[in-house]
Amino acid sequence: MATTSVRAETVLGVASVVALLALTGVGLAVAPAPKVVGIAWVAFAAMAGAAVLGTGGGDERPRGLVWGYGLAAGAMVTSASVFLVPQATGADAHAGGFGIAAGLLVGFAGHTVGHRLAHYDLPMDRTVAELTAHALSAGVIIGVVYGAMPDLGPLLGLAIVSHKGPAGYAAARRLARSGRSIAPILLPSSALGVAALASTLVAVPPTPAVQAVVFGFAAGVFLHVAMDFLPRCETGSEVHDVFVESDHAHAMLDRLRVHAVVSTGLGGLAVFAAWLVV
Repeated sequence: MATTSVRAETVLGVASVVALLALTGVGLAVAPAPKVVGIAWVAFAAMAGAAVLGTGGGDERPRGLVWGYGLAAGAMVTSASVFLVPQATGADAHAGGFGIAAGLLVGFAGHTVGHRLAHYDLPMDRTVAELTAHALSAGVIIGVVYGAMPDLGPLLGLAIVSHKGPAGYAAARRLARSGRSIAPILLPSSALGVAALASTLVAVPPTPAVQAVVFGFAAGVFLHVAMDFLPRCETGSEVHDVFVESDHAHAMLDRLRVHAVVSTGLGGLAVFAAWLVV
């Protein structure tokens, strides 16, 4: 990629951090935005911090990647099922159901179309572009959901952004392997918070059908994202790419499948335990 493109990504990343700082001040003065402020900065710290770790030298650790993705995916599936689906179907069962279906299908469409970016000469790294697009959409939904339900606790939002760490780590590894700077990851790290805080200012009509569709769509999108982050220990997967040159790759994948199952289960149990405590 041209140096000018890398510089443009870095400039956009720095600008997004500045925007996040500016919106933080606004968010702290607007209820329920203080909760969203916390979620936004947790997402930023998780992705940016994991990206720094992803540049470290030494051997790759596929087991850590599996556990990171597994815990995050399990937490997201459980959170969306417990906190969003009941809100959608409880307000209006049919409208909520259609919202869930729309969220799943739109999530799949966005993910599938996003892979076509690999076939174009974009002025931005493909991984950074995909992560930014996802962060913006997730941020909008988080902001709208918390705006519609001021009493909603931060547990849902924190579980939803739990995949930011593994995603930032994996993206940084790809950039580091190609000799690139990780500075562009500032853009997707900040994008969720920027979109979420801006969206809290949008009022959702209080009619049950509209709220059912909003919560259903959010549940569908987050369930799709969670399923996408399930650690797939198979040939050609991102986990396999970590040690693709190893002579024991197949045996390693077999062992990691157990870790994938256990980690996703523990991710769900963590949300259940937090729900009992809160």
